[in-house]
Amino acid sequence: MNEDLNMSLRKFLKQVGVTSQKAIEEAVAATENTEGKRFALKMVLTCEELDLNHEVNGTIQG
Repeated sequence: MNEDLNMSLRKFLKQVGVTSQKAIEEAVAATENTEGKRFALKMVLTCEELDLNHEVNGTIQG
């Protein structure tokens, strides 16, 4: 993988991680009685130019 692509990809993934964590934290904070509850999450990454459709599923616990 070329160095420019690698750096660009890392920058994008950092932005995804930071903004996604903030969005999840805000959603949990806005919801009552989340302690001990489990939440199913799905992250979808798409890129039409690369014919890419990637899903990651997981759970978090409040």
